[in-house]
Amino acid sequence: MQKQKYSSNTYDLMDCTQCGVCCTETEMLLCEDDIKRLESKGFIEGDFVQYDKQGYATLKNRDGYCVFYDRKNHQCSVYIDRPTGCRVYPVILDEGKGIVLDSICESRRTISAKEKNSKGKQVVRLLRKIDLEALERCSK
Repeated sequence: MQKQKYSSNTYDLMDCTQCGVCCTETEMLLCEDDIKRLESKGFIEGDFVQYDKQGYATLKNRDGYCVFYDRKNHQCSVYIDRPTGCRVYPVILDEGKGIVLDSICESRRTISAKEKNSKGKQVVRLLRKIDLEALERCSK
């Protein structure tokens, strides 16, 4: 399998191996913008979103993988319109350690310190937004 370069930034490229580990049993949180973006592409919310009791929206899984992961081709079927959390991955927030690179990602070593810092700021903003949206859903 040939490696492809993926980037959400113009200054850095993550060297993704397309292994699919990050798409396995995903618990990817979604913000309202993610949901609306995917709906605008013709996807039905109930087919790709599940809500928990606290009001958080996450991607659904099918047969152990994200509903958008194409196992045959080892790629995301909505890559251009993928959720924000997927765009910043493998940069995540570990509540005990802060912003880190997810240890399950084979490509984490291809993320520069500059990219980690930039994506880390995006992660913090995204999680604040998701927390507010979940709180809003629960208060309705």
